[in-house]
Amino acid sequence: MYIPKFNEETRVEVLHGLIGSQPLATLVTMGASGLIATHLPMVLSPGENAPDILRGHVSRANPQWRELDASVEALAIFAGTEHYITPSWYPEKFEDGKVVPTWNYAVVHVYGSVRLVEDPGWLLTHLKSLTAQHESAFARPWAVTDAPEDYIASQLRGIVGIEIPVRRMEGKWKVSQNKSEQTRESIEKGLEDLGTPASVAMRDLVRGKRP
Repeated sequence: MYIPKFNEETRVEVLHGLIGSQPLATLVTMGASGLIATHLPMVLSPGENAPDILRGHVSRANPQWRELDASVEALAIFAGTEHYITPSWYPEKFEDGKVVPTWNYAVVHVYGSVRLVEDPGWLLTHLKSLTAQHESAFARPWAVTDAPEDYIASQLRGIVGIEIPVRRMEGKWKVSQNKSEQTRESIEKGLEDLGTPASVAMRDLVRGKRP
């Protein structure tokens, strides 16, 4: 990923935070027919004295796992807050007109070799972890054990686990860091005036990423 120095984010806690808040990954791998991508939720397990590990699963009917070229690293993309930035928010528009639109965004790329897992015990543990993470916000969270045991067993036979020991992690926060203080303040106001959840989230990123 092309990352200008002023857009680079290297703090591990920030990268992990985006993955935790935006866990739907785009998993890109090389296969016999070329590149293939699947969108799937993944869980990151931080390693203390070992690499972090990403875990997920795909449908057994998905050709991605069957065609996987394990000699080529996989790429998991986690996209965070993003928003269009109009040049109408730039003071320079009224000074010399030398402005163009852009798109602000935060994204994490994770690289590593894929290990396929078909062990039912591993898959069950993974599903419980994945479910617990996403059900925690509900007043009456659903658990895997709420479903009949034989039904869950049949569901497990229909998926294949994905495990990726993380070799490299890149973060790019393109949030107007290269603009002047005056321009950044104007962008923040424009985003705030829009008043949408996405615009307010981007306003906060622009505001928090001072050069």
